[in-house]
Order: sequence, then structure tokens, then C-alpha cells
Amino acid sequence: MTRLGIERAAEFGSNLGAGCQHPIKYRKRMATTKTDLKLALAANGAKKNKVYDGLTRDQFIQAYRLMYTSRRIDDREILLKRQQKIYFQMSGAGHEAIGVAAGLALKPGYDWFYPYYRDRGLCLALGVKPYDMFLQGVGAASDPSSGGRQMPSHWSYPALHIVTQSSPTGSQILQAVGCAEGGRYFARHPKAAEVPPSKFVDYRQFKDVTFQGDEVTYVSLGDGTSSEGEFWEAMNAAALGKLPVIFCVEDNGYAISVPVEVQTAGGSISRLVSGFPNFHFEEVDGTDPVASYGAFQRAVQYCREGHGAAFVHAHVIRPYSHSLSDDERLYRPDTERERDAARDPVTRTQMFLLREGILDEKGINQLEKEVEAELQAAVDAALEALPPVPESIMKYVYSPDLDPTSPMFDTQPATTEPATSADGKKPATKTMADLITATLRDEMKRDERIVIFGEDVADVSREEYLKRKLVKGKGGVFKLTFGLQNEFGGDRVFNSPLAEAAIVGRGTGMATRGLKPVVEIQFFDYIWPAMMQIRDELSVIRWRSNNGFACPVVIRVAIGGYLTGGAIYHSQCGECVFTHIPGLRVVFPSNALDAAGLLRTAIRCDDPVLFLEHKRLYREAFGRAPYPGPDYMIPFGKAKVVHPGTDLTVITYGAVVPRALQAAQKLEREQDVSVELIDLRCLNPFDWETIAASVGKTNRVLVAYEDSLSWGYGAEIAARIADQLFDELDAPVRRVAAKDTFVAYQPILEDAILPQPNDLFLAMKELVEY
Repeated sequence: MTRLGIERAAEFGSNLGAGCQHPIKYRKRMATTKTDLKLALAANGAKKNKVYDGLTRDQFIQAYRLMYTSRRIDDREILLKRQQKIYFQMSGAGHEAIGVAAGLALKPGYDWFYPYYRDRGLCLALGVKPYDMFLQGVGAASDPSSGGRQMPSHWSYPALHIVTQSSPTGSQILQAVGCAEGGRYFARHPKAAEVPPSKFVDYRQFKDVTFQGDEVTYVSLGDGTSSEGEFWEAMNAAALGKLPVIFCVEDNGYAISVPVEVQTAGGSISRLVSGFPNFHFEEVDGTDPVASYGAFQRAVQYCREGHGAAFVHAHVIRPYSHSLSDDERLYRPDTERERDAARDPVTRTQMFLLREGILDEKGINQLEKEVEAELQAAVDAALEALPPVPESIMKYVYSPDLDPTSPMFDTQPATTEPATSADGKKPATKTMADLITATLRDEMKRDERIVIFGEDVADVSREEYLKRKLVKGKGGVFKLTFGLQNEFGGDRVFNSPLAEAAIVGRGTGMATRGLKPVVEIQFFDYIWPAMMQIRDELSVIRWRSNNGFACPVVIRVAIGGYLTGGAIYHSQCGECVFTHIPGLRVVFPSNALDAAGLLRTAIRCDDPVLFLEHKRLYREAFGRAPYPGPDYMIPFGKAKVVHPGTDLTVITYGAVVPRALQAAQKLEREQDVSVELIDLRCLNPFDWETIAASVGKTNRVLVAYEDSLSWGYGAEIAARIADQLFDELDAPVRRVAAKDTFVAYQPILEDAILPQPNDLFLAMKELVEY
């Protein structure tokens, strides 16, 4: 029966030490008796065909089996943890009824699911096997969720459309919104789901897209998570888009030890969200499977019919501690815990079965006996499963299918313009801004899966203004997306709310569905609200799901100073923060041609890419180039020798490239020093081979970068040279970078803070004289 009971409590002993979960006593479990393998249905003809808010008698038996299985998996895991056979345990106890109800109301492999760690009952109802859950606990190589990389109760089952889950609370909610957007996009653009011929170098070759016209996305969270800003961003986006998302708040009254009245103003999240438009709202006793199923049936119908999103607020209980690392007796008195015990969903459901004559005592005992046997076999098999091998740790950090550093991404410019015009002049060259816009346009023509969004990126949100030709359109604060909405439509190029986490989170959900979002963060200085989505989600989804899911988003970001007036919040660098993130490609071009080639590689590759565009270089005369054609690409991790030399190596990137070139040319003119200038172009991965070859030739090296000197990106390059090329050096490795402070508004101060050509000149001169 439910929750251990008196006999099963003996498995754990009467005195559970601090840090353990604490079973509360329920009425004594029925004795197990031998009976036929078929469940003994009570003879009650009047109720034989009764339906309970949509649940048939057979479904009710199925629901109880799932709920009981969920609870007993928790209990087995607790025992295994105490025996040190698994390493972590997170309970779904008390949440079984609402989870099973959701699983029965929705369709696995049809709808999409972003559950949280209490959703064991949901996952069982969708088709996850207990054996798979025990494989998570032991961290087996055959664990289908992560191959031993993620802790238990972090679900990931691609075939069932259960999307890989992380631990930061609430970070899945924005992705669920993006997932729903992706499904609706494919329904409106079915040709976008087609896979192009294999002759193309393209991420789409590895993205089999399925979609339904009426699919629903489910996302769940605890009440504590509703305190997170990303929850509110997701609710807002779902309301704005009338998206088919069901938000399920499983409110057990606590976020670890913090009670709901401390988390939620007024103590009711339903009251707080009630003003959102385009929503269907349900508040339900989540320990009652009948009421829970009815609530989900209505929510699902509302979403499937295209009316908008739904919000299900389920009041549940948490009869065990938050996890085995928590001891709820430290902050919950016995009276409160006993009050919860009276609402236990497993006990309530069992009593309902008996009262309604759906199952009798023999039938319940037989069902439980079958579950116990199944779980024992699953535990025994899982404990024999092999762990992953240490050699596998680097597998799936990046795509195993498409390597953006490979020669297939190395193509030559194919300008359509003649070498000279009729009057003998060379063809007009374009700025970096021009070629970025042209590349985006080329790729959008080629690939219908590309969507572009962010703050102010559309020409205009009120599209009737464009149709009536009342305005020209904006197209981004730097005009790089100007005209794209007008050409490709508002469902492919659109503005987002001012919410950076939502931009990246929604893009991640879209990419998981097979779209190619190219999102824009308006200024690098404002990227930090999206940091959790980038660090804890976007970059790690492939690795933590053991290649079950991937999300190759491109994030375009305007970065850098030298603006004479940009000041603190429009001029900073900080690329080293992102090159430190495994799974994320980081690109930083210095000129128009490289920007075009690298951006096309970023869009066509199968990994997430942070594409850094220096604002000062957008329209500089330096680095202008003619249009290179619609298939020009540059492999990642391939540096460019801007100026060959023999006496000194200078390694840099971004806006420091033209300043270093100016200094190198001056040194060559004045002192006949030959400087080899290397533009890295790509920061992760970077081209170590070109660096090593140059240092081996010149024996002196200067690393220059715009970010702060201390702990900056160049410090890692300098450290590697000192570590691996020490015997090649005739002088210490030098660095030139910004001062360890912020970029100021006054141009005199900005010049003093950022590395200038003269700073580079003096450092080069000192090195060759060493």
C-alpha cells in the first residue's frame, strides 16, 4: 500500500538520522494474499461503467499502479542511498497524483515535456520504465537520460519528448515556451522541416523534425520557482504569443525550508498570475487524481484548440524531506507533517478504489505484489549495470556529426562582381555591417528554419506601418537586420520583450525542436541576465543528455569600446567569461570578409555559437571587402596571419587587430623590425598550431587584447605559450590589454584605459630589444 506503512517503515528502522527522509505512519498495510494474476474487480454492476471526470475504471487502476510504483521507487532509492549503492536521491512523494494525471491527459512522443525533479509520476505515466530510473541512480553508462552524467530525477527521454532537465530551478520554463514556438512555426512552415540534400554542409542533416498541428508543451515547477524572474518572463511570452504551453505549479508549500508565504506575496501564485491574458486557469487539489485529471483535460483542450496557454496550480504535499541532503524535522513540526499525511495521494487513491468498488482488497494486494516484483527485478538489474568509462568524458561536448573546424567549412570567396568595372575601378567594398546583413539574408533564403529575434531587431512590430509604407523600419540599433522582416515576414524576424534570458532561453527551446534561431543581444554589457541560460542550459544540453538533445543557437552580440562616449555599459569586453564554458563556440572577427565567412559557419554548424561583433569595426574603413558569395565559409579555429614577419609574433583579435597592425607597420618603418601579426578570429576553439609555428620562428611573442589585463583571454594564451613553448622563447611573454578598471565615458579616460597603438608599439619595441 502507500508510503511504507508500519511494516515497511521497519525497512528503514524506527530512528532515521538527520538528513534522511521520514516516513509518516499510515494505517497498517493489508496482508498480501495469494490470488489469481488478474486483478479482482469488485462485483458492483451499478458502478461498472462509471467514469470519474473522464477517467474510466481501468484508467483509475492504471493511475494507482503508476502512483504506487512512483512511491515505491522513491522508497527503494532511499534504501539504496543508505546502503551507499546510489549517490543522490530526490523524492517525488506527494506529487504522484498530479503527475500521473498530466501524463494520462497528454500524449508521449506527440506533446513535449519539460518536467522538474518531482515529476517521477509523470514520467512513469508517459512510459519511462522503473529500470531506467534506477539506472540514473547508479549512474550507469546505459542510463538513457544522461549516461551517468546527470543526477537522478533529472529526466531526459528523446523518444517520449521529455527534454533533458538541469538542476537550476526554473531554467527549463523559457525553453518550454521556445519549444511551443518551434512547434507552431513548423506547423505554419512545414517545408522548413524537410532535410536538404546531403551534399550541403548543414546542421539540418542531423535534425529529424516531427511536429503536430495541435501539440502542447508541458512545463512544471515548484511554487518556490515562481519567485524566479525567468518564470515571469516565460508567462509573459506565452501570453503574448497565445502559445500552447501548460504551466503546472506543484505547490507543496515549501521551497526546501522556505514556506510559501515567504516565497509568494499573499501566499497564492494563482492570485498573482490571474491577470495574464490568453490563459486558462485551474487551481486544484493535486493529491486528488480525479480532480487533477479533470483540470488537465480542460487545460489540454484549451491549448490544443489554439486559445492560448494554461496554468494549473496544484496543491500537493511533500511527505519526505526536500532530498536526502535535507532534514525537514528541523523546520517542520510533527503536527504539520501529520496534517499533510492525511492528504497523501497514494492512500487517498487506494481508499477511493475500495470505496467505489473498483478494486477490492485482494486486487490491491495483487497489484502491489506485482509492482514489488517488478521493482526488485529492476533494482537487481540496475545494480549490475556497468558505469561509464573515464575515456568518455569529452564525448558530446560538441557535435559528433559536424565539425566546424573541418575543411568542409573552408571555401573560397566567389564574388559575382568583376575584378574591375567598365571605368577601370575596383569593385565597391562593403563594411563589416554590410556583409553581416548580406550573410543573414543569404542564409535566410537558403534555410527556412532560421528565425531572427531580439530587442529592436525587426523593422517594425506594428506591421501595418510597413504595409502602408508609413515608416522605413528600424532593423536593430546598428541597422544590421534592416529590411529582413520586410523581406521574410514577421514570423521569421521579430522583436522580443526586453528580457535577455528570455531571448536565449526561448532560442534554446526552438533549437531543441530543430529551428536555427539567430538571436541578438543588443549590447554585450547587457548579456548577464542570460548567463544562466547560456552557462547552465545552452552550452551543456548535448553533453548532459548524452547527445539526446542539442540546441545550436547563434547569439550575435555587439561588443567592445573605442567609441568615444560609450561609457561603462556600452563599451566593455569580457569574452574570457564565455571561452571558459565548454560546449560553446566563441567567434570574434576583425573585418568584413571574416565576419561573413565565420557567421555562415556559425549558422550552418551544429553547435551553439557566441558571435561577437565589435561595434567600432561595424563601419570602419579597415577590413572592408567585396561580397564573397552565398557559400563563403571560414572554419572555426583557423587563425589568419595578417602580416607575416620573422622578428616578433603578435597575437590578437577584434578591434586590437588594426591597432596592432598600425604599430607593427610603424616599427617596421622606423626600426626595420619584422612583426608577424596573427588574428585569432575564433577564440574557442583557437588555432594553436599557427601560434606555435610563429613563435618557433620569431622566438618572441606579444599577446594583445581589449579586455582587462588580469585574468583576461590573453592570459590563457600567454600561459600556454610559457608552458608548452618555453624552449622556443628568447624573451618573456608580454601582454598588452586594458587597465583593470571600467571603460569611462570621457574620451581622454577611455583612451587611457584601452590599449592604444602607441602602447602596442612600445611593447613590441621592448620585446625585440630584450
